[in-house]
Amino acid sequence: MSNIVSINAQNLQQVLGETSQQKLVLLNFFSPQSPECISQAVILDKLAAEYKDYIVVANLDCDAEQALASQLAQQVGLQTLPTLVLLKDSAPVDLLGGAQTEAVIREALGKHLPAQQDLLLEQAKQALLNSDLNAAFSFAKQAYEIDSSNVRIKLVLADICTQIHKLDEAQALLDSVDEQHQDAYFNNIQAKCAAALEAKDSPEIKQKQAEVEKYPNDLALKLELSQLLNEAGQKEQALAVLFTVLQKDLNFDEAKPSFLAIIASLPDGDALAAKYRRKLYSILY
Repeated sequence: MSNIVSINAQNLQQVLGETSQQKLVLLNFFSPQSPECISQAVILDKLAAEYKDYIVVANLDCDAEQALASQLAQQVGLQTLPTLVLLKDSAPVDLLGGAQTEAVIREALGKHLPAQQDLLLEQAKQALLNSDLNAAFSFAKQAYEIDSSNVRIKLVLADICTQIHKLDEAQALLDSVDEQHQDAYFNNIQAKCAAALEAKDSPEIKQKQAEVEKYPNDLALKLELSQLLNEAGQKEQALAVLFTVLQKDLNFDEAKPSFLAIIASLPDGDALAAKYRRKLYSILY
């Protein structure tokens, strides 16, 4: 169900009563004839998408629903359009009269919603449950940038980093957790990270590295080494090896597709992905 609704006499009680018991309701008095109302509606649509689990935008068209608008206007002291009334548990908790900037509306929401980092952490957890590691990493990273001292954020981010094989980053996060906060979740992540770190130095990788050292011009060996490194989560090392292959022969076997596949597997905005895209462009053009 959408969290943007149009208010009328039939759904008024449900939205302003029942719904406001579960989510923060933004009752938006507006006129479709007003440019200020239309501009603010764009902001509200954006916020509704961003806070879909926490708010409902309830639009009341004061032209189409004149009687209802007049009745409610007296109750809230409406003086201008647009006017935004925030309702929680069936009662008004804030009123913003006139056209507002996004920053002002966000500030008002911040008084009645969980902190931004907590919202991002919940989004990261949900994405993690849905196995969307890319989105999970993005949300958790944003939460960590807001509050780098929050232990739960550290642990969720470390968990995600372990799963996407950003092992050094995961271990650094775990190392920063005080002993009193090292609970069962911490121990589980620590064990997974330790196992993944151990796999980085597998006998197969060491043997293949020795072969590449012995035969540095054998591109097939380098391709095999890159595959082993990637499987062990050593994406940067795998990309570095593949890049040496591409420098010698841009169309060698599966080198370029493998290179691009590793980049695509990295989270959006990852610095490593950007670095190796630039390196590839440097030899393509």
